[in-house]
Amino acid sequence: MGPQEELQKVVRDALRAAPAVMALASDVYDRVPADAARWGGLDAYISFGPCDTVEDETDCVAAALHALQIDCWSRRPGLVWAKRMADAVAAALRGLDTGFVDNALVDLRVTGRRAFVDADGLTGHGIVTVEALIEEA
Repeated sequence: MGPQEELQKVVRDALRAAPAVMALASDVYDRVPADAARWGGLDAYISFGPCDTVEDETDCVAAALHALQIDCWSRRPGLVWAKRMADAVAAALRGLDTGFVDNALVDLRVTGRRAFVDADGLTGHGIVTVEALIEEA
């Protein structure tokens, strides 16, 4: 499994295992199911956004810094719900250092959080940015 794929799997598993996260979100998706898209029965969920990789190789070690965006979506009234989801996601990922099998996680940090109302004027959108230094297998 590639490092970016393994990072996403470890993050998804950690979020799904966190009671504080799952108390606020219906699920964590790589791709939001068509029947759930545009809020068919959901009032809040988490999905994966853009990811970036910057190579960080040294003499004998193939490594890279991977940045991952985690999107928190809420249709509950008030921006506070998107903020709560982003806070819960950040707390669940702080100090995460296990779960990698094929690659080696050197460091994982939550580097940012923000929340805003989407252009539709109804949807709260929280964003959590995570950076992970990973040595590739």
